[in-house]
Amino acid sequence: KNPFRCRSLPAQRKYMRSPPTPEMATQEVPLNETLAHLKTESETLKSKLEEERAKLHDVELHQVAEKVEGLGQFVMKTRRTLKGHGNKVLCMDWCKDKRRIVSSSQDGKVIVWDAFTTNKEHAVTMPCTWVMACAYAPSGCAVACGGLDNKCSVYPLSLDKNENLAAKKKSVAMHTNYLSACSFTNSDMQILTSSGDGTCALWDVESGQLLQSFHGHAADVLCLDLAPSETGNTFVSGGCDKKANVWDMRSGQCIQSFETHESDINSVRYYPSGDAFASGSDDATCRLYDLRADREVAIYSKDSIIFGVSSVDFSLSGRLLFGGYNDYTINVWDVLKGTRVSILFGHENRVSTLRVSPDGTAFCTGSWDHTLRIWA
Repeated sequence: KNPFRCRSLPAQRKYMRSPPTPEMATQEVPLNETLAHLKTESETLKSKLEEERAKLHDVELHQVAEKVEGLGQFVMKTRRTLKGHGNKVLCMDWCKDKRRIVSSSQDGKVIVWDAFTTNKEHAVTMPCTWVMACAYAPSGCAVACGGLDNKCSVYPLSLDKNENLAAKKKSVAMHTNYLSACSFTNSDMQILTSSGDGTCALWDVESGQLLQSFHGHAADVLCLDLAPSETGNTFVSGGCDKKANVWDMRSGQCIQSFETHESDINSVRYYPSGDAFASGSDDATCRLYDLRADREVAIYSKDSIIFGVSSVDFSLSGRLLFGGYNDYTINVWDVLKGTRVSILFGHENRVSTLRVSPDGTAFCTGSWDHTLRIWA
């Protein structure tokens, strides 16, 4: 007996050619058919769901609001201009103290401003350009930012203006593609991120640990917003798959999904009560989705508006919806009546970010013209 004789091992036998048995042949053919079948089945279920939704669609928001008094004219203009970025401003956020602002830019800089005096209080140079996301911590003692570095970094802010912030930087979140948005939850201890890798994630700031990830978008996630209520354990996200998804933060499950936009969703923002949210898209429309009715209830658009919406936010009362557009303007919509009540000019390039201040007295816009403007 030759111990070195080549034996056909069970694992190898699998790869040795043998005429296919009839049962194998039958298993291999219908794979594409199964896929096609499942696809048609999911499409059928989808249209059935849409039909069920349509049955509840009894009245439009503007019809209900017919008896509501119109808003009349009001004057808003630029009250401050913040200059200091060397390139496109991509994101901004207000501090809870209603006066400080953090902004991030394509030049890799993150700047903390005093919006009253227009002074720069802190500046950090990031290791990458295109800092697409920034957020102020609820305590006002830290800022988070990130972008093409695929990371979300947290910088603690101190009262000493000369202190080197970069030395205290903490990397919290890691994605496999660019960071598109970030937001602290109701404490400084957790941060929510969205990314070009198609996911959102919840992280622990101290340890950098991933607490929950959210899978359900079929393309880049571009924006997110946390539900306003203190107990709110939901958030909404929008992305390049034209979908706006509402998520349960504890379970990681997508609990509602809306797909009526015709292009990328660039911005989502909850209505102050938390019962609805607005979205802004490259299809040149803003839309309002009612979470209890589980459907779109209003579209804010005009034939003359052909440029995309980069950013949306509500006034404190929820009666006005502000939209920053790629044609350098800000359109102000009457949420109930669906009509445009004002159009604001001032920026010299596309408006990339827009946020109403926490006390509702003003709003700030950032633009590709390298500046930020405070309007009131």
